[in-house]
Amino acid sequence: MNKLPKCASVLLLCATFSAISARAQNTPSPEKLTLREAVTLALQNSRDLKLARVQYSVALGEARVDRATFLPNLYTGGGYVYTYGFPSVPGSGPPAVFQLDYTQSLFNPLLKGQQRAAEDRARSQKIDLDRIRDGVMVRTASAYLELAEVRHLIELMSNDQASAEKIFALTRERVAANQELAIEETRAELTSARIRDRLIKLQDRNETLSQQLRDLTGVADGQPMEVEPEETSFAVDLQESQVADLAVANDPGIKEAEDERSARQHLLKGARQSYWPTIDAVAQYSVFSKLNNYDQYYNTFQRNNFNAGIEVTIPLFAAKTSANAALAKSQLNEAELLLSNKREQVRLESSQDSRETRELEATREVARLDLKLAQQTLELAQAKLEDGKATLRDVEQFRLDESDKWMEFLDANLAWQRAQLKVLQTTGQLAKVLQQ
Repeated sequence: MNKLPKCASVLLLCATFSAISARAQNTPSPEKLTLREAVTLALQNSRDLKLARVQYSVALGEARVDRATFLPNLYTGGGYVYTYGFPSVPGSGPPAVFQLDYTQSLFNPLLKGQQRAAEDRARSQKIDLDRIRDGVMVRTASAYLELAEVRHLIELMSNDQASAEKIFALTRERVAANQELAIEETRAELTSARIRDRLIKLQDRNETLSQQLRDLTGVADGQPMEVEPEETSFAVDLQESQVADLAVANDPGIKEAEDERSARQHLLKGARQSYWPTIDAVAQYSVFSKLNNYDQYYNTFQRNNFNAGIEVTIPLFAAKTSANAALAKSQLNEAELLLSNKREQVRLESSQDSRETRELEATREVARLDLKLAQQTLELAQAKLEDGKATLRDVEQFRLDESDKWMEFLDANLAWQRAQLKVLQTTGQLAKVLQQ
């Protein structure tokens, strides 16, 4: 009589175990990312970076179009034209069954200057691509580090909430026993409410940063994602003057200004040399037609014709040439002034960034020592509690103080890391550090 219930129990346990196992298999495992893995994924999936690559390809294509003028160009075509009188086609050419034209510019300073200017500006687009790549790396690293901090703070604030509730419960008991004033209960309740407020804001920030990091790295929305809180330092062993020199040598804005100056130098050179003749190579092969009795207009009619030569265009008077040269000279002066100002600005900003990093490092060290002191104070309070020389309320209050110091340290540490990332980006060492 007892065998059937036992069998049913065994079957029920097996079914339950199978369901739990199936649920565990269907539950996606958290995606654990290191900082460098997140940066690598962001570089592979960034939409901004893909757009910048396409724009760079467009700039290269535009430069190739300008260069095509100095390469061989062949044209052919056909059509039907009615003529009355002397047989010819628009453009004063004779009627032809087939025609092949060849053109190539050999010497045209104005067009050559425009071609070289386009090539310089295409290089600027490549510099812009590198800037966007560095920006993606900085945004990813910053979001990753902040997300790790926020999740650590959520853990701390959850503990704080438990401590605050304990303090509030003890205070309420003491107020009920007339051992504390009613204002102490309100103060404890206010502390608990503030912690809840911070915790809600941190949870919302956690969702925002998680989504931001998913967008950057391409991790699917349904896939859990874990970040590894790591004590990462991006310090560079450089003096302030060395940081400034590297910033001037690697700043994308300065490189773009240099390329723009070079482009305007080419335009000025081309404008000044436009007083010289232009030289083009031309050739034409035609198979003439006897349309409208064209062969009767000449004593000798030759159906196949070929001509080739050099076409020289000599400018006798061109008011636009001097105006172009004056404009190009003014634009070159503007580019040189902008480049000089940019160099000075970058040098000043990089020196300020270096000093700010040093200041934030000192602030972080103060926060670290404050945290260490709070931790030691909490340990002493716990020891006194065991000896009966302190109350649980005192210990929980010291625990809240330690949590506040943790928050201050994590904020100072994040600010220091962001300042270091900025210096790395300024000095051109960001990719070397984050992709090694």
